[in-house]
Amino acid sequence: MKQVTVLAPAKLNLTLDVVGLQENGYHNLDMIMQTIDLYERILLRKSMGLNLRLPGSRVPANDSNTAIKAALAFFHYTGLLAGVDIEIRKAVPVRAGMAGGSADAAGVLVGLNALYDARLSMSELCAIGATIGADVPFALLGGTARVQGVGDLMKALPPCPQCIFVVCMPAAGISTPQAFARYDVMGSSVHPDSAAAEQAIRNEDLYALAAQMSNALEECSESAHNAPIRTILDQHGALASLMTGSGAAVFGVFDCMEKAQQAAAALKKTYKQVYIQKPCRGGARVVRK
Repeated sequence: MKQVTVLAPAKLNLTLDVVGLQENGYHNLDMIMQTIDLYERILLRKSMGLNLRLPGSRVPANDSNTAIKAALAFFHYTGLLAGVDIEIRKAVPVRAGMAGGSADAAGVLVGLNALYDARLSMSELCAIGATIGADVPFALLGGTARVQGVGDLMKALPPCPQCIFVVCMPAAGISTPQAFARYDVMGSSVHPDSAAAEQAIRNEDLYALAAQMSNALEECSESAHNAPIRTILDQHGALASLMTGSGAAVFGVFDCMEKAQQAAAALKKTYKQVYIQKPCRGGARVVRK
């Protein structure tokens, strides 16, 4: 095998609560996370060097990129004296709270595991991924999950009830460290009940799930676009609307495609990056060898 292609999905936070602070300064979270059918497309070719290309993207292709970090971590763990040429066709907005960088890292780990027939287990891949970023283990697992701690405690859930997501990304992104720093100062009056959201998923009840959807980081977000985007989504029949992750993307949940399309059309009058997506099962996966 000389090359593989991997699809790595973006994620949305259906709930996000901050439930504590660890001694090392990291925040304990309680979240329901969901992958959606918006994919990074990653091509990996065997090589003796380590190279990264990001055609059409402004994301730096340097050693700080999660894809490079993932490759280095994989080769260190396996002891393989090898390399890889990585090409990523990005589709997930940057600094959106949708884990595009984590998806890239997960895609590289899954792809290298197949490319070099390393036969690492999902547990091993997740352990490697956790050294790269908090969202990487979930990007590997994918689907619907309750995620706690700093992203290291994951419980796979049944599939999300059938729905449509309309996602809107404003022009400016948000820094995750800055978002949590603002939370530490401002706090939040919003604290979703992720346990109730989990039960709604188990009951296959979209409306009960939507009633629990909120994000404890949204009140301290610096984005001026949250409220206007949510207003448009709500006006067009969203069952719930909220910011994902630390922002800046905002999404609405719809129970029919017609309403979702109308909401997306209204948002496109102001915003360039608007997506109509569905929940998907699973995380990064090889689609071609």
